[in-house]
Amino acid sequence: MEQVLQELIDKQAIGDVIQRYCRTLDWLDAEGQASCYWPDAHIEYGFFTGTAKDFLPVVMATESGLARRWHMLSVPLIKFHARTSASSECYGIFGGGRMQDDGTIAGDMIGGRYLDEWEKRDGEWRISARTYIVDWKSPLTDQPGFEPDPEFPLPTLKIDRPNHPAYRRL
Repeated sequence: MEQVLQELIDKQAIGDVIQRYCRTLDWLDAEGQASCYWPDAHIEYGFFTGTAKDFLPVVMATESGLARRWHMLSVPLIKFHARTSASSECYGIFGGGRMQDDGTIAGDMIGGRYLDEWEKRDGEWRISARTYIVDWKSPLTDQPGFEPDPEFPLPTLKIDRPNHPAYRRL
């Protein structure tokens, strides 16, 4: 029973890292993003292969170049190999857009999967290796601007730099 309980606690901890990964990318929180990976983690994204330490400036520059970004990952399937190592797979959807010359925002929605290896060091789970695989891509045109549409007046946020006033450290 103790082992089952510990695995549930560890699954929740890994799930929290996955949610933090999405959230810190979307809010441009480089420090939070770094806390998802061990610095020596092996990263394979196709456009980048190397360590997490070297990947973080690349991914944060990429995300900062977007007018908006939105990451959502599914609940992961996790297999523990030992008390301090695990593998997981989860599906992900990303939507983003760049400001166009005419002032509109357009981009893509991308679906893929994350194949992660995990290590628990000093009681903390982080990604120790990640491979990202793209499954599909679809254009996202006619995205809302940053001013509410009078016909559908929902608020929008312009998150174009770190430390947005609406960002809360959770």
